[in-house]
Amino acid sequence: MVVNNKVDSLSYDVEAPPAQVPTTPAVVSAPPTPRGEAPAMTTTAAVELHKVSVPERRSTAKALRQRLAEVFFPDDPLHQFKNQSSARRLVLALQYFFPIFHWGSDYSLRLLRSDVGISYAKLANLPPIIGLYSSFVPPLIYSLLGSSRDLAVGPVSIASLVMGSMLRQAVSPDQEPILYLQLAFTSTFFAGVFQASLGFLRLGFIVDFLSKATLTGFMGGAAIIVSLQQLKGLLGIVHFTSQMGFVQVMHSVFKHHDEWAWQTILMGVAFLAVLLTTRHISARNPKLFWVSAAAPLTSVIISTIISFVSKAHGISVIGDLPKGLNPPSANMLTFSGSYVGLALNTGIMTGILSLTEGIAVGRTFASINNYQVDGNKEMMAIGVMNMAGSCASCYVTTGSFSRSAVNYSAGCKTAVSNIVMASAVLVTLLFLMPLFHYTPNVILSAIIITAVIGLIDVRGAARLWKVDKLDFLACMAAFLGVLLVSVQMGLAIAVGISLFKILLQVTRPNMVVKGVVPGTASYRSMAQYREAMRVPSFLVVGVESAIYFANSMYLGERIMRFLREEDERAAKCNQCPVRCIILDMSAVAAIDTSGLDALAELKKVLEKRNIELVLANPVGSVTERLYNSVVGKTFGSDRVFFSVAEAVAAAPHKTQP
Repeated sequence: MVVNNKVDSLSYDVEAPPAQVPTTPAVVSAPPTPRGEAPAMTTTAAVELHKVSVPERRSTAKALRQRLAEVFFPDDPLHQFKNQSSARRLVLALQYFFPIFHWGSDYSLRLLRSDVGISYAKLANLPPIIGLYSSFVPPLIYSLLGSSRDLAVGPVSIASLVMGSMLRQAVSPDQEPILYLQLAFTSTFFAGVFQASLGFLRLGFIVDFLSKATLTGFMGGAAIIVSLQQLKGLLGIVHFTSQMGFVQVMHSVFKHHDEWAWQTILMGVAFLAVLLTTRHISARNPKLFWVSAAAPLTSVIISTIISFVSKAHGISVIGDLPKGLNPPSANMLTFSGSYVGLALNTGIMTGILSLTEGIAVGRTFASINNYQVDGNKEMMAIGVMNMAGSCASCYVTTGSFSRSAVNYSAGCKTAVSNIVMASAVLVTLLFLMPLFHYTPNVILSAIIITAVIGLIDVRGAARLWKVDKLDFLACMAAFLGVLLVSVQMGLAIAVGISLFKILLQVTRPNMVVKGVVPGTASYRSMAQYREAMRVPSFLVVGVESAIYFANSMYLGERIMRFLREEDERAAKCNQCPVRCIILDMSAVAAIDTSGLDALAELKKVLEKRNIELVLANPVGSVTERLYNSVVGKTFGSDRVFFSVAEAVAAAPHKTQP
């Protein structure tokens, strides 16, 4: 049997020349033996032992500074200011905080040609005009502060849905429209403050607690709830439930079947079929992206003409929409009263979701076009955008994947595309609003269903099942939580499962028994490499996680279980029991005092059984803490080895029965 073993080259800093140990025997490969049996050992070659180096000693202040820099400034944003004149630093600062100064100086007519290439307000139970307002001011602000060249901002379905569902449970948008608007604008302000604070304090890693799996389930369930909510407009129902659960919505649909309007159903189904067909065409042929991009506006125009000609018999229309620019709404922000807590919670929820979507979309297109997007700067840009928007009759906005995809496909190169979009909305607000009087509400429902149906990622869920069953369980829990309970509960389940998975990985780290791969000095997991062989009287255990207070007890318990299983196997095969346990720490990135104490305690327990515990290949930070503690003195330098192979080669004379 020929085994191809590829080993990456590693370099080590050695403080002193290695000591030669010519009399120390080395373990070499033996003929393959049946799995589970110990291989034969030969002693043919000397092994050179290497000293495990301790990193350069650092002061407490320096160590703390370096650690904080890694946590909050991993991208080293101040590097560009080094060795620069005061004038140049001012220019760089302007370019850093206002990216438009960076790309604006190189802007050309060619780029302008590239960049010139109804809203989700109904989801949030807001008047349609609020959606247009939210597509005017936020894009202008983002074009000044945003670092993404491709991101197109505006209202998005998920944030709109969450805001609508959370606020609607406490305040009816039909019975108390003014209070509902106040809470929507206040929630948007809180969302902006939360987002900008995360960016300013460089705490962007917080949004990463929403895993891809839980977001897949959450968005799939939310998409179904959104689609079911649109049955009100698609069927022409006047009285509809304010609840968001699947059961309650379907009960309301059939309870009010006498309100169904055949004219509305006919128009809705027809345009829904057209929109879904154009979406399918564009998905099959990306060059025809403009087909699905133009379909919503075309549908609005055609349906409006039909409604006008037929005088809207049996079809509900939008009605009069006010002309003019965004009215100020700063006076509608409320920071006192019984609903402030609701507005704060809604703002944080929608802020997290919109940040997650916006940054993910921005990074996706940045990777396609080979440039970087600063996540913390994006958070500040989106946060300032929402704070300003809340004072200009806008609700939560962020980067939209569908709009950004249209921008990318149309060849847009800079954030000027947002200015172009805002200009188009400006013209609409000033001159075209009367044209939307006869626009049927059913067409808005059809557009929303078409937009959100793409959030149901069945293939993504299938991939989760294939790759990681726990991720699939998290996905389905979030999906069912949204579908059967509420959007808020679904989001809470999604976050809870994500945190639980992190805690599970921290408290129960992966540990493996390792064996030597024939023909090499490399020790690998015996569960992964079936050709790996045990070394008699040795138990090699690999720890694939940091050792903290949360998992230090588990570490000892799991090693003792490995020891019991190995002794039982050796007794059954009439072989030597374990005399030395080698802990491979190459994957242990960090260790705290509880972890060090756990190692010391484990060493004492094993010594009572005449079993030696040695450590192999600790990384720099672990070595530093080990040698700076009493535990390090307990082990001594003769029990800490450069590699597992050297530990095996040096230990046999200590482990003879």
